Amino acid sequence: MEFHNFQMQERNGQLILVLDRPPVNALNSETLRELQQLIEYIQSRDDLRIVILTNTGHVFCAGADLKERQGMSDEEVQEFVTTIQNTLYSWYNLEIPTICAMQGGAFGGGLELALMCDFRILSEEAELGFRETRLGIIPGAGGTQRLSRIAGESAALKWILTGKTFTASEALADRVVDQVVEADLVMEEAESLSREILQAAPIAVRQAKQAIKSGLEKEYSEGLAIEQECYQLTIPTRDRKEALAAFAEKRKPRWNGE
Repeated sequence: MEFHNFQMQERNGQLILVLDRPPVNALNSETLRELQQLIEYIQSRDDLRIVILTNTGHVFCAGADLKERQGMSDEEVQEFVTTIQNTLYSWYNLEIPTICAMQGGAFGGGLELALMCDFRILSEEAELGFRETRLGIIPGAGGTQRLSRIAGESAALKWILTGKTFTASEALADRVVDQVVEADLVMEEAESLSREILQAAPIAVRQAKQAIKSGLEKEYSEGLAIEQECYQLTIPTRDRKEALAAFAEKRKPRWNGE
């Protein structure tokens, strides 16, 4: 597949997607169409086990392309907001783990894209923020919901109502990101985390993610039921039997994703 706004690298079950739309990787309609195509491609590949999303340039993603937005009618703006919300929610719902390696700042829809990933690693000089309330709007691609679930109600209110820009250290303190490192170490840390996850059984990883995500907003008893359903899907797998054999033989298991 060829894309105008993304580069794609693949090796050993790991897919690296590079957002590449200079100068600030803003999200326009074409970028969203390509991202949806990539989501469908990932969903069609049973052999893919993890995705790292990163960027070219000094900004991870500046958010929606406001130059494109200026030429839209009110109806077209609403259609675009619906599209970006649906697309990012589809990304959030990917079965395999996603790591966002943010080599630079993120704002608005760009920060929402990062929040839809399972893990966020940020370069230490970067700044993040939801500027929407200072533009007369609010985050519309899931930011109000995802940020409150990750960082809590108070932090979400602070970040969104003020419209401020926050430093990497403030983002880490508010749990908006998981790790802050030097700029030249962002991909190294993402790859390190990826390798750790790749040591686990593929089906078990998918089912564990499903159990966690699906149970987040449920009552505890409902969450336990979801956990049981996901656990049951791992019982008949060849990988589970391989894990038991590897333990008995004192060796590392050899996963085949079956």
